[in-house]
Amino acid sequence: MIYMILLVLHDPDKLTDLLDSWDQAGVSGITILPSTGIGKLKGEDILREDMPLIPSLDDILQTPEKSNRTLFTLVEGEEMIDRVVKATEAVTGDLDEPNTGILTVIPAARVYGLHRKNGQNSNG
Repeated sequence: MIYMILLVLHDPDKLTDLLDSWDQAGVSGITILPSTGIGKLKGEDILREDMPLIPSLDDILQTPEKSNRTLFTLVEGEEMIDRVVKATEAVTGDLDEPNTGILTVIPAARVYGLHRKNGQNSNG
């Protein structure tokens, strides 16, 4: 079975180490997005009167030190999930601790456009 692993990394300074760790665990095809949660915005008192209610990416990126990084990838099998979680916590520390990150695993019912090294797609 194929799963999507989604990680919100709270410390963007750990991104390079995390990518190396995931690579060593066998992950490929990682997508990385800058992101900011509303809780982080409120907690840091950067909600200003001049900030739009629904900020654009440019608005958010004006304060890059407040940004997280959201990573997602597709993996096959629960063994690979365990390897990715272990690799992640080797960099972030225990994800159950505050300000480390949030990781979730979502079963992928269907995947299109995923090309494996042997030339087969995920559907066959």
